[in-house]
Amino acid sequence: MITLGIETSCDETSVGIVEDGTTVLSNIVNSQIDAHKKYGGVVPEMASRLHVMNIVPVIEDAMTTASLKWRDIDLISSTMSPGLLGALSVGFNAAKTLSFCLGRPFIGVNHIEGHIYANLLNGGKYFEFPFIALVASGGHTQLILVEEEFKYKLVGNTLDDAIGEAFDKSARIMGLGYPGGPIIDQLAKEGNKKRYRLPSVKTNRKMDFSFSGLKTAALRIVSENDLFNKENDSQDIKDFCATLQEKLIGELTKKLLLAADTYNISNILIAGGVSANSLFREKIAGEEFKRFNVAIPQLKFCTDNGAMIAAAGYFRYKKGYSTELNAMPSASNRLCS
Repeated sequence: MITLGIETSCDETSVGIVEDGTTVLSNIVNSQIDAHKKYGGVVPEMASRLHVMNIVPVIEDAMTTASLKWRDIDLISSTMSPGLLGALSVGFNAAKTLSFCLGRPFIGVNHIEGHIYANLLNGGKYFEFPFIALVASGGHTQLILVEEEFKYKLVGNTLDDAIGEAFDKSARIMGLGYPGGPIIDQLAKEGNKKRYRLPSVKTNRKMDFSFSGLKTAALRIVSENDLFNKENDSQDIKDFCATLQEKLIGELTKKLLLAADTYNISNILIAGGVSANSLFREKIAGEEFKRFNVAIPQLKFCTDNGAMIAAAGYFRYKKGYSTELNAMPSASNRLCS
């Protein structure tokens, strides 16, 4: 069964075509990073306009790359929530139009669920239940208990910024550019993670995240040490990036281990753009996680992409789910109980 999936929840226009939920036939991603970079982050109205410009060429490119005709497509899926409402609407309406014109079933997919199903693309084995999923990205930082297929319980959430936002805002404070996560990751490789001191993070609920305090501390350190707009090859900048990344990633791994131990779970699944971070992948492969079965997506499927939406749509359809063509996208997240 061949599924065409569309992802436009934020600043990537992406279309993926996937066979039987796992084999990627094409996955085209048109990124808007260069357009938003000068503003230091995503401008919602601009994102929507660029999706309108890009959606048809990206769909055509995905079909050409997969060497398929429209008659070969069996199912259409698209991100339904959460995300920027204007951006979501572009992909969602395009998908519904294809479904109507082709006479094919349509599945609306939760963006976070899409990230979870990215683990199955191109060789990933199917989930072992129950598992703890850590979804870490620019817009989300959540710990989710998945006891059976499509049954999600939120056990940890961010109280303020998502971790990806913390990376981006910290990079902006230093004048490093956008997106901040990959820049900080690269600079941190040559830095001393013990040079600067950042505060410990405390929350009332042990499995919740909070990154606003670290952002405030970062602003103070940058100001006190005159780190704004220094050259990227400055050792001061590299050391601070290493310190900051160690603290942010350390929060992720600490809470992930706590959740797995609290619920006596031996299976862990990683999802979202921050799973591409090199330090995070190093820690997940380290000694602390040897006692768990850990699933993590291939690097090319960590960030937003249409293939993950196609995969999630396929498995929902196989379980009997469907979405009416009068359905509307939503900016809010409705995945977890």
